[in-house]
Amino acid sequence: MGFKAFHSAQATIAGIETAHMIRKGQLSEEYIPAYKQFMALAG
Repeated sequence: MGFKAFHSAQATIAGIETAHMIRKGQLSEEYIPAYKQFMALAG
C-alpha cells in the first residue's frame, strides 16, 4: 500500500481490524447495522 505517513497506515489498519470485528460479530451491539457500528468506532 505504500504509505508515506505512519498516521495514514495506522488509520487504515485500524479500519480493517474494525471491519473484521464487525463481520465476525465481536461487537456487543447486535441490533445496530454494521455500517453504523463502523462509523461509531471510526469517528
